[in-house]
Amino acid sequence: MKKEMVLDITGMTCTSCAARIEKMLSKKPYITEVSVSFPNKKAFLSLNDTIHQDDVVSTIKSLGYEAKLKEEGKKKKETDTELKHLNKERFRLILAWAITLPLTVKMLLEMIFGIHLISPSFAFYTDLILAFPVIFIIGFPVIRSTLVSIKSFAFTMDSLIGIGTIAAYSSGILKLAGVEISSFAVVGAMIMSINFIGNYLKELATGRASQAIQKLLELGAKSAHLVKDDNSVIDVPVEELVVGDVVMVKPGEKIPIDGEITEGYTSVDESIATGESIPLDKQPGDKVIGATLNQQGAIKLRIEKVGKDTFLSQIITLVEQAQGSKVPIQAFADKVTSYFVPVILAISFLTFLFWMIFPQTGNLVRSFFAPFIPWIGKGSGVISLAIFASIATIVIACPCALGLATPTALMVGMGKGATNGILIRNGEAIQTAKKIDTVVFDKTGTITMGKPEVVAYRSLIDENDFFVTAGSLENLSEHPLARAIVKKSEEKNASFMKPEEFKAISGKGVSAYLNNRQVRIGSLSFISESGIKTDELSHDISGYFAKGYTIIGIAIEDTFAGIIAIADKIKPDSKIAVEKLHALGIRTVVLTGDNKKAASTIAKEAGIDEVYAELLPRDKIRIIKKLQDEGKNVAMVGDGINDAPALKQANIGIAIGTGTDIAIESADITLVSGSLTGVVKAITLSRATFRKILQNLFWAFFYNIIAIPLAVMGLLHPVIAEIAMAFSSINVVGNSLRLKNVKLD
Repeated sequence: MKKEMVLDITGMTCTSCAARIEKMLSKKPYITEVSVSFPNKKAFLSLNDTIHQDDVVSTIKSLGYEAKLKEEGKKKKETDTELKHLNKERFRLILAWAITLPLTVKMLLEMIFGIHLISPSFAFYTDLILAFPVIFIIGFPVIRSTLVSIKSFAFTMDSLIGIGTIAAYSSGILKLAGVEISSFAVVGAMIMSINFIGNYLKELATGRASQAIQKLLELGAKSAHLVKDDNSVIDVPVEELVVGDVVMVKPGEKIPIDGEITEGYTSVDESIATGESIPLDKQPGDKVIGATLNQQGAIKLRIEKVGKDTFLSQIITLVEQAQGSKVPIQAFADKVTSYFVPVILAISFLTFLFWMIFPQTGNLVRSFFAPFIPWIGKGSGVISLAIFASIATIVIACPCALGLATPTALMVGMGKGATNGILIRNGEAIQTAKKIDTVVFDKTGTITMGKPEVVAYRSLIDENDFFVTAGSLENLSEHPLARAIVKKSEEKNASFMKPEEFKAISGKGVSAYLNNRQVRIGSLSFISESGIKTDELSHDISGYFAKGYTIIGIAIEDTFAGIIAIADKIKPDSKIAVEKLHALGIRTVVLTGDNKKAASTIAKEAGIDEVYAELLPRDKIRIIKKLQDEGKNVAMVGDGINDAPALKQANIGIAIGTGTDIAIESADITLVSGSLTGVVKAITLSRATFRKILQNLFWAFFYNIIAIPLAVMGLLHPVIAEIAMAFSSINVVGNSLRLKNVKLD
């Protein structure tokens, strides 16, 4: 039996850190699956029966990071930890720049305007002394990570920053030792300080990217009105509630936790769970979700779920795990990133050799651009120029933007989905869903309401007597068709009577005596078997059959009393959803076990392109395979147990959240509200998210392709390189955040 573990990790500065932890943990024999998310700052692990929690934590710590087991119900504490880490980054940033800023001003005045605030000899010692604490004390986490990565030969973004700043500071040490070389100690301090800016902004940006989770955490009620055994009411923290407790919820208050209404009638705004803004009417026996808003009447409800079992907690866990998953295209980016740092280090070394061996060639290129770039020509000596170019090459090529391109877009996209009632179970579904060109629907409960209703009737007797008779007999049956007749009879204000000698004839109908008269209700063949003619309503019967309605006949003694037509009504928004799918260029198909007439009627009403009826579950799989063999990318939308195999067979399985658990577990995407417009939203969101991923990857690659040659040729100042590197990462996160503005309707 597998054991799932979630760890909170602090100290990661880029996706290379996450990849490094993931690679180390994957070597452990007791870990079967591992995924580390930099934006989420979490590790998701599956372990064998034996729990090795301490070993996992110590392994992560040995790499220079902090890890602890995520505690259920400790959301406030978790938020405080993140805030503490952010404040720590801000303090490091302020302290570093308090030292670096005067050095920067002094350097720029010398480099651009030739102004020396202090004598060059004294300035040299000042630079060395002040740059040291910035690089080696304030920047110790970066230096430590660099040394650990060199030891394990697993390089990260910190490795490039660390090597670059150490090399820059070393030039000052060499000059102090008498080597004819320019000192880049201040440049090293500036690189480290700019890196702190980048880290702090990334923390802010990724924090914004994960706001969907934070908002979900903040949705829950903090206290509840607990009803005691003596009917007195006391206020208690939600955390103290247990299954079976009864709580009161007043109008305008949040429902504290998942449960079932025992008293009262109201309407509930469930938009935080479903994304649908229209409140739903609720009555005793109906389920309610914690954190939703009770709008009208006071109600009492019995608690059914607490802690991690509640709907909100399960949604948070699902979204967190989904945000930590990976898109197939990310495998390519991860592979490039894994080779990127060693390759850049090699290029940097070759750059140093190039400038040492061919300084004339390098200077020829620099002289051409000298009139346009103020820092060209400010260095002195071959070694100085070699170090200048190699440091710029190391710094400019940090692969952080490349690593952030996919996970930040996934985080924002899935977060937006969660707040719109669209739960995407993994990153792969995003990449697959954007290619969908055919959507296959189950009919009952998916396109239709899933609840038979009376849609028409013809009575040959007094209407009130008609519904009193029908309702009185069917009130004793639990059959869905009987429930529909009872509901209609109640709407007609029929007063039910108690039948005598009630008999249910399987597959046919029911028979009983009412006011000493024999009454039969059931299929028309059941009525005809008793020798009762139905010819008087033959025209209506033919018309109802043509529409695929189920027809129930009623006979009193030997007289035909009338018919009731029952159908499963189409959902109000099914037609709208199909129209929007067509607008996206997507073909629609319905697969159902229902009869052809009923299926065709529903399909025509909804505007669906193609119909397959009278199918068994295996037939649905066969048709989906046939569509896939024709080159179609198929999404299957269903809600029942019989839909589970088809959901798995399709390229993407989309489960209606109001359906069965097995259907939801078999799906890649779950629509919490059950509305088919969610299918359109899911596909639109997938396309928008994947588009952002491609944009991010393009700019990350384009940036490096342009910048690295400039750095190699000595045309890029190391400080400018660091600023550009930090900006590229922020740009990627900022571009991902624009997903929040995508219109899904």
